[in-house]
Amino acid sequence: MASEIRDVKLAPSGALKIAWVKNHCDLLRTLEAEFTKTKPFAGKKIALSVHLEAKTAYLCKVLAAGGAQMFVTGSNPLSTQDDVAAALVADGLEVHAWYGSTPEEYDAHIRAVLAPGPNIIIDDGGDLVHMIHTEFPELIPGIIGGCEETTTGILRLEAMDRDGTLKFPMVKVNNAQCKHFFDNRYGTGQSVWDGINRTTNLIVAGKTVVVAGYGWCGKGVSMRAKGLGARVIVTEIDPVKAIEAVMDGFEVMPMKKAAALGDFFVTVTGCEKVIDEEDFNEMKDGAILCNAGHFDCEIDMAGLRQLAVSSAELRHNIMGYTLPNGRTLAVLGEGRLVNLACGDGHPAEIMDMSFAIQALSAKYLVEHGQELRERLIDVPEEVDREVAIKKLAFLGREIDVLTPEQEAYLGRAEQRGE
Repeated sequence: MASEIRDVKLAPSGALKIAWVKNHCDLLRTLEAEFTKTKPFAGKKIALSVHLEAKTAYLCKVLAAGGAQMFVTGSNPLSTQDDVAAALVADGLEVHAWYGSTPEEYDAHIRAVLAPGPNIIIDDGGDLVHMIHTEFPELIPGIIGGCEETTTGILRLEAMDRDGTLKFPMVKVNNAQCKHFFDNRYGTGQSVWDGINRTTNLIVAGKTVVVAGYGWCGKGVSMRAKGLGARVIVTEIDPVKAIEAVMDGFEVMPMKKAAALGDFFVTVTGCEKVIDEEDFNEMKDGAILCNAGHFDCEIDMAGLRQLAVSSAELRHNIMGYTLPNGRTLAVLGEGRLVNLACGDGHPAEIMDMSFAIQALSAKYLVEHGQELRERLIDVPEEVDREVAIKKLAFLGREIDVLTPEQEAYLGRAEQRGE
């Protein structure tokens, strides 16, 4: 099947972006050199649905260097960069994606990358896996396994696993230490504010930021908001995380109270209707709302559109909704992922670690997939550790190593239950 993209003539611009990323991704460059020699994916088809920007494109090229036949699409209608998609097509990869795709087009692109019958799945949010199980079960015998990039996707996989409907092994890439510690906290923390700042061109210092959710992503968003000089309020449903937020120096309260106080609202929960009609009616005139969770349901956009008496574009990627009370709320990126809909996503050096884990996990599946009995598996500890050791070396840092005596001491202490 031929690629479906906006315009292959955009390729030179996309190639520049990919080259820039490659220059800042030491781990992936190392893997590309290794895979070029060893061809771990020779004869294998990989279907990939991840936010289609330059870092993802370089991951695709690394996998292709390893012998994989790549079938690529995006995982969000507003995160695909058309010039990057064009650059991959110019390099011989099959791509089905474009910016601003309708729900019907998005689903068609998912179907297109599954049509060739993949052996490995690399998913971001679970759309590939969901469609395979619901529309293309005949493909399941040919699938060795897959990798899931996000918390949201893992929640969907866990639900399928509990129901007994997950039919092939999936590696929980998001749960790797070198993924969620850095990607979710530092990557999301920086890229969310990059997206907000470049889109609004407004100051954050002195304003009140409400962050819904204090998982790893919420921690990163809150930390960076504090660094920009904001007063930060955290809303949570988990009492342990709420205590952690308090001890990290943030205010904690329910959204129903925070709604009237915030200048910026960032949802990072993975749940729906975290900000709803009752909250909208309490918000200040000019309050800015955005989402950093996977799907565009955390802010109740359907409810907001129904509630509003009028709407208008206030600036590129900012839609204003005027409520019956006369106040106007500004929503960034249609309530989709603000760091990708309004920015370039996570920094290259952060995705270098996450995508190295993706590539090595895919290689692990090829080598060991037939042995796996569990349907949900953790990233092998040796993969996580290999990525950490190499990244530390690229950062020019060294750490201590236990002496044999120290290892023996710790072993004895463990045996004693200390």
